[in-house]
Amino acid sequence: MKKILLIATGGTIACRPSENGALAPALSVKEILECVPELSGLADIDKFQLFDLDSTNIGPSEWTALASVIRDNYDGYDGFVILHGTDTMAYTAAALCYLIQHNKKPIVLTGSQKSIYNRDTDARNNLLSAFLYVVSEYAFGIHIVFDGKVILGTRSRKVRSKSFNAFSSIDYPETAVFRDGKLISFLPAPKDDSPVRFYDRLDPAVFVLRLVPGMDAGIFSALMPKYHAIVIEGFGVGGLPGGPEGQLLSAVQSWLSSGRLAVFSTQVQHEGSDLSIYEVGRIARDLPGVLEARDMTPEAVVTKLMWALGQSSDPRTAGKLFSKPVLHDKLD
Repeated sequence: MKKILLIATGGTIACRPSENGALAPALSVKEILECVPELSGLADIDKFQLFDLDSTNIGPSEWTALASVIRDNYDGYDGFVILHGTDTMAYTAAALCYLIQHNKKPIVLTGSQKSIYNRDTDARNNLLSAFLYVVSEYAFGIHIVFDGKVILGTRSRKVRSKSFNAFSSIDYPETAVFRDGKLISFLPAPKDDSPVRFYDRLDPAVFVLRLVPGMDAGIFSALMPKYHAIVIEGFGVGGLPGGPEGQLLSAVQSWLSSGRLAVFSTQVQHEGSDLSIYEVGRIARDLPGVLEARDMTPEAVVTKLMWALGQSSDPRTAGKLFSKPVLHDKLD
């Protein structure tokens, strides 16, 4: 029987109604496990209550804390299951993919849209599926297991705010699915002989700027004092309004010349950016130091930038780290 460490961080799965009727994390990891007695026959499970947070309150410091717990316990377990709220679960999954690289042991995140405290809930199925996957012969890497789907951490997005089928794999196949309680694996573990490597530094000074028609270019100078990188979510396949003489182009030039990073992405969920197609994209692409997200998810773009900047404050070095694919986060 495999030995699995269950790490609880709070989230809806652990919620109870408070005195005013609002949901807040309250159930202990022990109480959650007691709701799914089948788990005792699947694995030898140890419990660790790291946080008790609504996932809206989970960010870079919590991501490095999670990676640290896994690092400290890596040799003692066959795999890890993380209970997490759904709102920022995709960010956490992506961040862990950069903080824990060349990982040979499965790390699974799961949660629910309804508390396990409720009678009719997705929580029990999701938790059971997470353990069925983590102990299987097919398990590898860092994934979200939710509503019968196993999704790579670098490819997952929350696409529905209330429904049970909350997560999708964006522009990449699901690793596996559950059908009638049976695991069907589609993607094998990558061949990687490198030893696992843990990182412990992130730079959270990353801003996501969603372009809107008529935006004032002064936003860039306003952001400079506090941010080291900006993700520019453009229209369609990406680009900058205003043309070669436009104020936005001049603002991006100033941003880059100050030693900061700029990544061009798109507001469109599928198929990614491509600055080579239109003139409005090419004028941005040709700026020295510009990076492009291509088909990366927004969560992967942000967390990878934080990781890259955490390893080096030199924009050229950080840009190279960002551009190198990790765990299928981008297709070139």
